[in-house]
Amino acid sequence: MALKTAAAFVEARLNADHSDHDGATRACACGGVACYRGRREKRFTSILGRLRLNRAYYHCPDCGHGHHPRDRALGMEGTSLSPGATRLTGFAAAETSFERSCQLLKVLAGLAVSAKQVERTAEALGAEIAQEERERVEAAPPPADTMYLGLDGTGLPVRPSEREGRAGKQPDGSAKTREVKLVLGWTAGRPAPGQPVQRDPGSVSYSGAVESAACHDTDRELPPFAQRVEREAKRRGFDQAKRQVAIGDGAAWIWNTVSEQFPQAIQIVDLFHAKERLWEVAHAAYGKGSDLAAAWAHARGAELEAGRIETVLAALRRLPGEDARAAVGYFHNHRHRMRYAEFRRQGLCVSSGVVESGCKQVVGHRLKRGGMHWTVAGGNAIIALKCCILSNRFEDFWARRARPATDLIEDSLSDENAQSTGLKPKSRPLKAA
Repeated sequence: MALKTAAAFVEARLNADHSDHDGATRACACGGVACYRGRREKRFTSILGRLRLNRAYYHCPDCGHGHHPRDRALGMEGTSLSPGATRLTGFAAAETSFERSCQLLKVLAGLAVSAKQVERTAEALGAEIAQEERERVEAAPPPADTMYLGLDGTGLPVRPSEREGRAGKQPDGSAKTREVKLVLGWTAGRPAPGQPVQRDPGSVSYSGAVESAACHDTDRELPPFAQRVEREAKRRGFDQAKRQVAIGDGAAWIWNTVSEQFPQAIQIVDLFHAKERLWEVAHAAYGKGSDLAAAWAHARGAELEAGRIETVLAALRRLPGEDARAAVGYFHNHRHRMRYAEFRRQGLCVSSGVVESGCKQVVGHRLKRGGMHWTVAGGNAIIALKCCILSNRFEDFWARRARPATDLIEDSLSDENAQSTGLKPKSRPLKAA
């Protein structure tokens, strides 16, 4: 009953305001002149239930298109969901499948939204967030003297049309996924003696997409992912930090990106990945699960952590096989990024657990469930939405997005209050119209 009462009040206030009809004509986006053609009704779903909106309609004879100024002012252009319902739908879709989101919205919020409408709404909202991410970059001072930047990639299952003709890791050389590249920023306090470095709670930010990091000498601009890294570094103040630290695995694109954009940064190969490589070599040489393999890998891991990289290289050179020879090149090329004992003495993180967790939270838990196959555009939209929420930026985004509608409602309520007190009501045009 409370929701119905509130819904009736909001509906009456919206429909009593005819300020969206501000003349017989108005400018059209095409450059022509749109003419008033009366008022038309729209039914939409809000967090209070189904509502009816009566709004002015303008039609442009030059381009043949029509528009409703009130829809744009209320943030409902091209959708039958109110901003509040859109917000709930986007948040649910960032956490779970579209079908499950449909069920949760019905049970928890009483919203009757189909799974297909959840999909369309979430992807449109994610695309809007992605566009703002590219266009709105507010540089911030670094929150700490030491800032961390992590880069990594993970596979996104995509539809056959999105991977046609692309090389991959399948036995026939084809691909089943496209690579999502992620950049994360965070801070970590200096630990107590003998304790590992832990990230500061709530300090992690995320940004990612299926984007290229490849760059050619003739390119005038940075590749798309490198631009993303640059934007995130500015937002977090990484580029202004006294001590910059970049962590990643052995992928060449990671260190090419870091070296080109942040040449002064301390580069660290994630300790977990380095040890994982040692275990792969041990299993290839001594047999998977054997005691000899475990003993060899544990001994090399201890040497690596102690800073004895040359000892590790000597041990690898004594082993036969292609795996061992490839590992020699890996550890030799990254030896300056594997000075773990020295890094720890400086109070630095040497593991990318934050990055690994980020890949699972952003992509794994949401976009890599059984039976899911995405378009690149759809996957990128959900990734943008998920990153925005995980980075604690969703509320700020929504505050900016909802401002025109808030102004409209505040004006409407202010006018009603003025009439009840005998004061002259304010006259203000629709800001977003």
